Amino acid sequence: MKQRINWFLLDTTGDYDAAVKRYEELKYAAQGSIAHKEKMLLVHLIADYESKQWDLPEVDPIEMIKIRMQDFGFNATTLAKEYGDKGTVSKVLNYKQSLSLTMIRKFSELLKIPPAWLIKEYPLKNMG
Repeated sequence: MKQRINWFLLDTTGDYDAAVKRYEELKYAAQGSIAHKEKMLLVHLIADYESKQWDLPEVDPIEMIKIRMQDFGFNATTLAKEYGDKGTVSKVLNYKQSLSLTMIRKFSELLKIPPAWLIKEYPLKNMG
């Protein structure tokens, strides 16, 4: 049995790297499990560290999603697998439909973006 890690605020790049590595190990932990609780803690610790380390540009939520997709090597198909509907993901990424609450939750976790950054208002493109 693997020894349990006690997590603290991430202060160094080494702490951050260890947290990201552990998150990747726990990414698919069953909801309600101890591993899932650890994963959710890591999401907060990683997001907190990133927000303090990197001066993220003031961009709308869709641009932030696209930036993080590129950071992780994801594409629209990756998001569609997480969300379950490729058409809706395509509309959102093309500014034709707003992010839903479910998308915000799923993309926040997948892309390690604080939900507060995804709820900002942004303009949609005219359909016609």
